[in-house]
Amino acid sequence: MPPTVEDRLRDILEAITDIENAVRGFTFDQFVAEKTTRLAIERLLEIICEASRFIPDDLKRAEPHIDWRKMIDFGNLLRHAYHMTKAEIVWDIVQIHLPPMKSCAERHIRMSGR
Repeated sequence: MPPTVEDRLRDILEAITDIENAVRGFTFDQFVAEKTTRLAIERLLEIICEASRFIPDDLKRAEPHIDWRKMIDFGNLLRHAYHMTKAEIVWDIVQIHLPPMKSCAERHIRMSGR
């Protein structure tokens, strides 16, 4: 059976939680210095970006404060133009864009009752 919307939201939530745990207490300079952590976070962001592709448009419209298109496009950058990925952009996504996405995933999972 293909993944449901709730499955995709759980994937997003799990990846965000893993990212939060990986960078807890990090400064930007520490993040830049920790190549293995940075690469792991890029992989988790790929998962988030890929799962975001399968979130229905009505849910996306209900969460206009999340730039779904930008997240999906960033996944394409990670996969196809990885050499252009900048630590500053990754850090910015982690610090600014993931918290509202986490809240969205938690809220919609709760509403689904699963």
